[in-house]
Amino acid sequence: MKTNCPKCKGVGSVVVDYKECDACGGTGYEEDLFDVGSHFKGVNSKAKAKFDLGSDQDIPCEVCNGKGQVEVFEDCPYCHGTGQINVCRDCGKLIDENEDVCEDCMEKRKVEKMKHDEFEARQNQARDVYVLDSLCQMRDIDKDKLYKGKITRIERYGAFVSLNNNVWGLMRGDVSDYNVGEDIIVFITAIKSREGKIDFAPAYVEKYNLKRLTKSIPRTLISKLEEKKGKVVRIDGEVQQVQQTSGPTIFIISDESGTTEIAAFDKAGERSYPEIDVGDAVQVIGEVNEHSGKTQIESSSMTKLGPENTAKLLKLIDDALNKKAQPKDVDFLVKSDVLNRLRPKMYEAAQKIRRAILDGRTILLRHHNDADGICSGVAMEKAIVPLIQQANPSNDAEYYYFKRSPSKAPFYELEDVVKDLSFALEDQERHGQKLPLIVLLDNGSTEEDIVALMQAKIYDIEVVVIDHHSPGDLITKDERDGEIYGGTVAVDEYVDTHVNPYLVGGDSQLTAGCLATEVAHIINPDVKDLIKHLPAIAALGDRAECGEVYQYLQIASEKGFTKEHLAKVAECVDFEAYFLRFMNGRGIMDTILAVDNIDKHKKMIDALYKEYQKRIDTQLKAALPNIKKTQLDNGIYFNLLDVEKFAHKFTFPAPGKTCGFVHDHVIKELGEDKPIVTLGHGPDFGVFRATDAVNEQYGFNVNEIVSAMIDRVPQAGIDGGGHECAGSIKYIEGLGEEVLYKVVEEIQSLSKK
Repeated sequence: MKTNCPKCKGVGSVVVDYKECDACGGTGYEEDLFDVGSHFKGVNSKAKAKFDLGSDQDIPCEVCNGKGQVEVFEDCPYCHGTGQINVCRDCGKLIDENEDVCEDCMEKRKVEKMKHDEFEARQNQARDVYVLDSLCQMRDIDKDKLYKGKITRIERYGAFVSLNNNVWGLMRGDVSDYNVGEDIIVFITAIKSREGKIDFAPAYVEKYNLKRLTKSIPRTLISKLEEKKGKVVRIDGEVQQVQQTSGPTIFIISDESGTTEIAAFDKAGERSYPEIDVGDAVQVIGEVNEHSGKTQIESSSMTKLGPENTAKLLKLIDDALNKKAQPKDVDFLVKSDVLNRLRPKMYEAAQKIRRAILDGRTILLRHHNDADGICSGVAMEKAIVPLIQQANPSNDAEYYYFKRSPSKAPFYELEDVVKDLSFALEDQERHGQKLPLIVLLDNGSTEEDIVALMQAKIYDIEVVVIDHHSPGDLITKDERDGEIYGGTVAVDEYVDTHVNPYLVGGDSQLTAGCLATEVAHIINPDVKDLIKHLPAIAALGDRAECGEVYQYLQIASEKGFTKEHLAKVAECVDFEAYFLRFMNGRGIMDTILAVDNIDKHKKMIDALYKEYQKRIDTQLKAALPNIKKTQLDNGIYFNLLDVEKFAHKFTFPAPGKTCGFVHDHVIKELGEDKPIVTLGHGPDFGVFRATDAVNEQYGFNVNEIVSAMIDRVPQAGIDGGGHECAGSIKYIEGLGEEVLYKVVEEIQSLSKK
């Protein structure tokens, strides 16, 4: 900004010296002109008049004004003779010609602009307005916050505003524009005492976010609620489930120490806190009471935690639950190299199941509907259900968090996964349950399982498989000293934990019932004595023979069960399973397997076994005369039976069992050491049974037969598989004869090792 130079006052020059006045010669007076002639008389007269002098006084010099000296001028060095300088508009400091403000003032301007912008942003930004819960008192409020209240009374001097039943104050001034019952946003101007008076003023905010302010009380762990009955507590936890009843809304909340129910009520049958859903981290304040024998909190307030507190709480819970879910180190029921190599996977499976229980996820257990699969399922059930009851507050928790369902096929069918997903998604929608953990027993390892498993993984459902069916060739393997210690197969892409003896160099003789019982023992060691005889039943039901089976039979004998009796139990399980079909038959199977109602066990076995034998005899009378027997050129004894024509339909035993009984009859005739293959077939299916001898001598394997048929008759839509010596094949009915012909050719092509 241009302004007059302060040094030269805008003149442009300054006095630097003085010199003798040339006009007066330094005298300071004009020369006397009175005697010079009449020509100068006028001038002299003017000088006298100018200086107001008498006739006898000297006249001062007009140049130096009587000083005798005159000033010597030079250009002002400050403004360089211009008379103008450039100064800062804000502080007046001298600056360069091309600048408007100095650096200091420029910086101040930036700071002021930032402050202004920040102020503008705050003005445009939504403010937090707090709503007090019913438990908050005077000591819980803060002068720096905005609050939402309600006008409860109006007087000439102001209006009374209540923030809740415990906190109220006076809004002074002209309140003629307000009405009783009107909501208003206020800020605090004065807190005159923590238990007494508060003054409010209206807060004029256009944009705001309502937040619930809960009473400031210390956090209580859920495990400590029993000690707090009748008291108001605060818990921080994760919402596991939301159940809407005809009365209150029930929230299942868990923290790092346990799980409890929160009852919230607004109106009968109306959802409380609709903004809160499963998976949210919340803070709950309420009174601890007892309902139906279980501890419950009657909620006064429930609010979501902020992002930072949510992350901290969830990590705290996650770490605590991981530690709690870690199973104890226990010994296997038997000595086994295969089990030792499977130990890491078995403990991983146990940890995942225990963690799912603590997470409030349903355990959806699927097993094959035969003696081996049912023994697997019952062993797991007896281990899991007590832990669910311990972890959850509701009396019927096991019905919400555990489901056991049999599968007709020895693999996870599309029919099964569609039902499981449908119920799981419906439970999530209607009851707020989390998606389940699927545990597959005595199925889940083969390529036939992949399509169903793919559907489950679309919903990110965790899957654990405990199976002994051959999973096919290993994709990767770890061989040491000629033995396989670990590997992966095709199905592992869709399974989170896979327990199978084939992955560590074992085979199907260590059945799923044995493996599942061992995992159940790891999950819950307290059930060891209850379930330790189940592996022997499973092994006998699957005709398994190995060193581990003999040890399991010994363990069962120590409980008073003979091998003959256990074999009857296995057969009665298969018999009853036929009629139960897709029901789990929990009570009946518990009695048959002697894990409950022990006093009724023997009577049940006697009754079922008589009927079992009767039906088998009836079926064999129809089937045995119609077996087509031949000894193939390679020495294999091959037996063919049309179970569609020469067996009773729609009754026990089913075609697969019928083929097994026919096979057993042939073995009695020829001997166990003979290479015998029996094929029972219908219009669109076939069931294989073979002796160990044909497997050992000729390398017979049902899975390889099925694979060969897929290649040889691709148009027949062939599917199937199973164990090496027991399995099934499916095909199109119109090509049934061709498939059977090719099967016989394939078996005949086998050569002795």
